[in-house]
Amino acid sequence: MAISEKEVKHVAWLARLGLTDAEVEKFTRQLDVILEHAGKISSLDLAQIPPTSHAIPLKNVLREDRVGTCLTPEDALSNAPKTEDQAFAVPRIV
Repeated sequence: MAISEKEVKHVAWLARLGLTDAEVEKFTRQLDVILEHAGKISSLDLAQIPPTSHAIPLKNVLREDRVGTCLTPEDALSNAPKTEDQAFAVPRIV
């Protein structure tokens, strides 16, 4: 077993989680499986594999940013229920 119930209880205490004995036992089993899988991955020889951020190459699919025509302040505020100094007036939330 890669993790003990004592370690799970300690991590739960650090995270301020109140776990029952059944939850501690359940999470100990689940975390043990996770750590076992991570151990299998860490035992692989990855020296020839370059680090990547994605499994497949990604390409930016966004259009080029170009300056275009903008709304005038009057047009932008034309449907606003209330305006103030060329801005939307909204109720104060405290």
